Amino acid sequence: MSPAAVTSDSTEENEENIAIQHSPSARKLCPHNTNISCASCRLNELCLPIALNKAEVHQLDEIVERNRPYKKGDHLYRQSDEFKSVYAVRSGSFKSYVLSDTGQGRVTGFFLPGEIIGMDGIASKHYANSTQALEHSSICEIPFSQLEKLSHQLPNLQHHFFAIMGNEIAKDQQIHTLLSSYTAEERTASFLLGLSSRYARVSLSPSRFLLPMTRSDIGEYLGLTVETVSRIFTALQRKRLIEVNNREIELLEIDTLREIIGVN
Repeated sequence: MSPAAVTSDSTEENEENIAIQHSPSARKLCPHNTNISCASCRLNELCLPIALNKAEVHQLDEIVERNRPYKKGDHLYRQSDEFKSVYAVRSGSFKSYVLSDTGQGRVTGFFLPGEIIGMDGIASKHYANSTQALEHSSICEIPFSQLEKLSHQLPNLQHHFFAIMGNEIAKDQQIHTLLSSYTAEERTASFLLGLSSRYARVSLSPSRFLLPMTRSDIGEYLGLTVETVSRIFTALQRKRLIEVNNREIELLEIDTLREIIGVN
């Protein structure tokens, strides 16, 4: 079965709802609820509060702004906008991309619940990427000037934020290695395994999940054409390593996928 694009917004919203419902804690609270607190958030063990005690979480909660939900295609910020905040994904997903001087775009990353967006703007005080919602999504906005002040008061928060920054640097190095030395099949297998581990972190199935991004997005991120991405998906399916149903992917042989990229 060859991968097919999903064109209906309502279908994608239904898929998102299905994915959210897979998490037991998500049934208790609407992830788009702007009144939710850091202490009650289902992602507080993944995001910045993980390093804090209850009193410190309350201090963090005081500076967090919970904005309206973002619809598919809405921008969180655009390339070269003034850097003011970092953002924690509460639900849904986002992609980051850059535009060249000629206007050609390239996807630079994907962000799932519990992950931090916007750190690309810290050094230059302007965002290096544009970031766009891939589906109906919600975020927590954290003004960076206030986060800096709070970090000086809470060493655990500062340490954890530095760890997040370190992980982002490591991810950049990994994608550089991926693009420079991996085959198309290895890049695709690595991408699927990375999504698997990230979905597992938010208590969703590591072997069966939805791809909120398009084949074109994946191709731009991996340095492949959309035709190559579709061809690799089809080849992996023929080998019975994955099952593809529109945007739903099931990893049938995770160990074999790891062998493809040389990971035991």
